[in-house]
Amino acid sequence: TPVALRGLTVRNRVVVSPMCQYSSADGGPTDWHLVHLGKFALGGAAIVFCEETAVEERARKTYGCAGIYADRCIPMYRRITDFLRQHGAIPAMQLGHAGRKASCGPPWTNFKPLTDEDAKYGMRPWRGVSPSPLAPRADAQTPLELSVDEIRRVIAAWREAAQRSLDAGFDICEIHGAHGYLIHQFLSPLANQRTDAYGGTLESRLRFPLEVFGALRKAWPDAKPMSVRISATDWQDGGLTGDDAVKVARAFAEAGCDLIDVST
Repeated sequence: TPVALRGLTVRNRVVVSPMCQYSSADGGPTDWHLVHLGKFALGGAAIVFCEETAVEERARKTYGCAGIYADRCIPMYRRITDFLRQHGAIPAMQLGHAGRKASCGPPWTNFKPLTDEDAKYGMRPWRGVSPSPLAPRADAQTPLELSVDEIRRVIAAWREAAQRSLDAGFDICEIHGAHGYLIHQFLSPLANQRTDAYGGTLESRLRFPLEVFGALRKAWPDAKPMSVRISATDWQDGGLTGDDAVKVARAFAEAGCDLIDVST
C-alpha cells in the first residue's frame, strides 16, 4: 500500500535500513554499493537507505566507512540514486559522525582501535572528538573535547553534507543519533559530562542534537522528509532510559522530524 511522506509518495511500507558495508574507497561508494543497494530496488522495496555516511573525514569509524565530506563524492552517489529511482525506489541517506568511536579497524577486528603499527599498512590512526574527554573503551585513545567553536564547525559539516546529499539525488535524510556515535554521546550522561550549556540535564544534552537537526531541516527542502535514529536505552545504570527516549523523540518531532528510527 502506498504511503505519503511530506511531498513524497512511496510505493509500499518496505524500508531497507542503513547497513554499514566497510567497502568504501576513500569515503566514496563503489560498484559494491551499486549492486548491494540496487538489488533492493529491483526486489520492490519502497525506500532504500545508504549506510551511515560520515559528514567529515575524521567522522568515519574505519578507513572503509562511507563519507560525503567532499564534492567528488556527489557523482559517485548520483550513479546509485539514479538507479534506485529508475527502478521505483526512493533513495535515502543516513548522515552520521562517529565522534569518539573513530579511528578503528573493521568489525572483523572487533573495531580494534588503530595504532602506529597500522600506519605501516596505510591506516594511520587519528584522534576522535566527543563532548567530554572520555575514551569509549580501555584500549582506545582519549578523544578531544569539542569546544563551542568546534561544535559550530561540526554543525557546518553536517549542513554541507546534507547539501551534497541533495545534489547527489537523495529524497530522505536521516540523522544517526544512536549506537554510541557523536549525537548519542551528547545525549548520554555516560559520555557527556560537560558543565556548559551542552551538558547536565537532558534538555541541555539535547542542545547539540537539536542544533544539528535544525541546521539540516533548514537545508533540506520542506517537501522532503527527515528522520532521526535514536537508541531506546543505554542498557547501563545511569544512562539513557526508555522514558528519556520518549522525551528525545518528542523534542525532535517538535523540531520538524517526520520519523523516529528506534534502535538500541
